[in-house]
Amino acid sequence: MLPAAGDAAASSVGFCSCFSVENGGSYDDYIDGSGNRGCMHCKRSDPSSSSSCYSCSSLWLDLAPFKDSEKLQRVITASAKGFSIGAGLKGGLALFSILTRLRRRQSSASSRKIEDFSNKEAITMAIKETIRYGLFLGTFAGTFVSVDEIIGALGGHRRTARWRALLAGLIAGPSMLLTGPNTQHKSLAIYILMRAAVLASRCGINSKRFGRICKPLTWKHGDLFLMCLSSSQILSAYILKQESLPPSYKSFLNKHGGKDALILQGVKEIASGLPFSNLEAIEKFYKTMGVDIKLDPEMKVPCSIVHGNQGCLTHVVSFFIQAYKRALPVYLPVYLIPALIVHRTGLLERPYTILGKGLLGTARSSLFLSVYCSSAWMWTCFLFRIFEKCNIPMVAMGTFPTGLSLAIEKKSRRMEISLYCLARAIESFCTCLADIGYLPQSKNLKRADVVIFSLSTAIIMHCYAQEREVFRSKYLNVLDWVFGVPPPPCETPRCKSS
Repeated sequence: MLPAAGDAAASSVGFCSCFSVENGGSYDDYIDGSGNRGCMHCKRSDPSSSSSCYSCSSLWLDLAPFKDSEKLQRVITASAKGFSIGAGLKGGLALFSILTRLRRRQSSASSRKIEDFSNKEAITMAIKETIRYGLFLGTFAGTFVSVDEIIGALGGHRRTARWRALLAGLIAGPSMLLTGPNTQHKSLAIYILMRAAVLASRCGINSKRFGRICKPLTWKHGDLFLMCLSSSQILSAYILKQESLPPSYKSFLNKHGGKDALILQGVKEIASGLPFSNLEAIEKFYKTMGVDIKLDPEMKVPCSIVHGNQGCLTHVVSFFIQAYKRALPVYLPVYLIPALIVHRTGLLERPYTILGKGLLGTARSSLFLSVYCSSAWMWTCFLFRIFEKCNIPMVAMGTFPTGLSLAIEKKSRRMEISLYCLARAIESFCTCLADIGYLPQSKNLKRADVVIFSLSTAIIMHCYAQEREVFRSKYLNVLDWVFGVPPPPCETPRCKSS
């Protein structure tokens, strides 16, 4: 039961202060299943006043402690849900990868045996990885909730509210080691760091003290700029130094980059000013494709290496068509699987609407990826032709505007994609600096990724507890589902008895 003050305010038509359209909220989210209005975090009929929704901006501030059984239940529930998310995500990706491998057919019996063996090995590895990632996220969630409850019980929920989630997130971070003691996760750590930086910057924008300093971060097209910056490093590394990229990401680029390793080696040699070592191999490669070409060892630009006898514009068009065919299988499960899981109830009522949105999203994201890959070759060829030379700065300049293709994606997805690519770009850039001696590697700190991840999760969980408005509603819903939102002050035993 709500207190009298809550009942009196039930007639108000205002929205809760924790409800924000900018935060991803919608009018539909504000109405519960029975048609009544109410904040899903506060569970109040009228959250229009700031005082009635004060708990949303500072989670667990005024809460009475849970009973021991409730605390234990919260820990177990968070661990189970964390495990299900980790195992589900990793298992889904592994399943898709295995199905792709099983579709491949080898011509000879010997190669089929090798493929069968590798498939069995891949299945075993996928099961291990699925369990490891499930344990990782399950332990993270369980550790966070456990530390949160212990500190709250010892120091008091009100007195420790400002720093409890920060410390709990920091302590839970090393659970990443459960994915494998020798498995480095630099890309994941950097990506989580980027997410923490975004949340911190949003807090700074809302702050009176740091608002002016953080104002440039509100730039409307900042996501496109980050994508262009990331593309310059990632695609340059794809052509010039693939060993600086993570193996899985390198495999992804090699597939969608659409060029054989021999061609990339030829472009790398001309851009680096090295003598050609494989022109004959490139000619033989084109001959197997029915293209008879003679490459000039004195060439200034690598266009004939990249697309043989085709013109630059003709190559871009033909490459785009092939790239779109390669992109569709990538995004089809990305959109349809969540639609089947998240919207399983609505799928029976509005199947055409939900599936239509999924297919439209698949087509749109596939268009983005195909334009991204084809424009990379278009811009580099364009610059090579204009300046009649090819070098490393030209490659970096030619791959920079490729990031503009991100404008094809939905605005809500752009920052996610740009941050993901930025994390990959930072890792590649740091690897390149370390290889040439500008960034000496620390011999004492073996798992810097765990340290970065722990610091990042501390910031994220602090924002989750104290600055909930900086999260988009979809992420906040996931966090609430895993960690469990405690009841508001008006529903605690202490408040009910008063």
